[in-house]
Amino acid sequence: MDEATGSPDTLGPATGSVPRDGPGLGLPPLVDQHSHGTVHGELGLGSFETHLATAAGSGPAPVGTTYFDSWTGLAVRRWCPPLLGLEPHCTPVRYLACRRELGAYRAARLLLRGAGIGTFLLESGAPSALTSAAELAAAADGRAHEVVRLEPLAEQVADTSGTVDAFIGNTAEALYAAAQHATAFALGITFCDETPPDPGEVRRAAARRLSVRPVPHRAGRTVRHRAPDPVLAQHLMWSAVATGLPVQLHCGDPRPLIGFLRATAGFGTDLVLLPERPHHRRAAQLAAVFPHVYADAGPCPAETLGEAPFGKLLFSTGARALPELYVTAARLFGRAMARLAAEWVADGVCTGEEARRIAGLVAAGTARRVYRLDAAGSGAGSGSAGLSG
Repeated sequence: MDEATGSPDTLGPATGSVPRDGPGLGLPPLVDQHSHGTVHGELGLGSFETHLATAAGSGPAPVGTTYFDSWTGLAVRRWCPPLLGLEPHCTPVRYLACRRELGAYRAARLLLRGAGIGTFLLESGAPSALTSAAELAAAADGRAHEVVRLEPLAEQVADTSGTVDAFIGNTAEALYAAAQHATAFALGITFCDETPPDPGEVRRAAARRLSVRPVPHRAGRTVRHRAPDPVLAQHLMWSAVATGLPVQLHCGDPRPLIGFLRATAGFGTDLVLLPERPHHRRAAQLAAVFPHVYADAGPCPAETLGEAPFGKLLFSTGARALPELYVTAARLFGRAMARLAAEWVADGVCTGEEARRIAGLVAAGTARRVYRLDAAGSGAGSGSAGLSG
């Protein structure tokens, strides 16, 4: 398995050689703390671009334009073709033709095994056509651990609970059951108070949720057309913290969560902030303030590493649907860390050995500690040995 991220000047075809991530900076196999898996089937140009647009947080490309002419598109064209035996920057049509020729499963294997990621923390819970943790681990020849998303868990409980008492009791049981196999919990939240919501408020919120009837979906599944109730979201958050498992907080701006972060300081539960752009620096600042809080390193590690102790930041891809997004996120992270390390060493800020140690913390070491990956040993699949510089 290719276990290091690559420099654009040294990446070659997928021939079994290990790509390098920059002069003098050898990274261990990365731990990707947040992603969603990949699609199973073949993708044409239109569907591939749709997934590129989703990754960029945008809608379809306007007429006459293409998402291959974007930062993500350029990154895909630079680093992914060599893993399939093509030259860098080949045309999108040629790349996708080669992808189809290889077949979706083989192409995904080559891409995932060339990304340099050894361990994946895969978000689960909602019905999805994407790969499961076991499927991703097999394709990547790595390990995958499950992060249970709380909103779909609560929705599934609501769909099978006829009364408020049943909903509250079943939610507690579902959380306990999930905690027996999950590596962490995750929740999207914009605000959480310093104290758990009043039980009466939770009951009223549960009654409101149960009053919304499921709407039949065309594919046979059911969906509820309502955003998560803020009271129930906070109830879920406090309940997850009580399990002792790490909890990922997916948020826009993390500042409204400061009271909650302060209130949970003595619980013994680690919280990991995964903010939206451009709030990664603020999240790193909060990670520096609270001992139990960690933060995603974000797309610009030079910014976040200047705001928090290095052992409080973690790498993630956030990849969804396209195996190419695992490759590009890992490559961009490796290059950013290599540039930063070279700058620090040149300026006498640290030695080369210290730079490698710091990069290894952000790339994998901190995630292994926070998510207790070495102790767990329960991830799906098994990866290859690591690489040092």
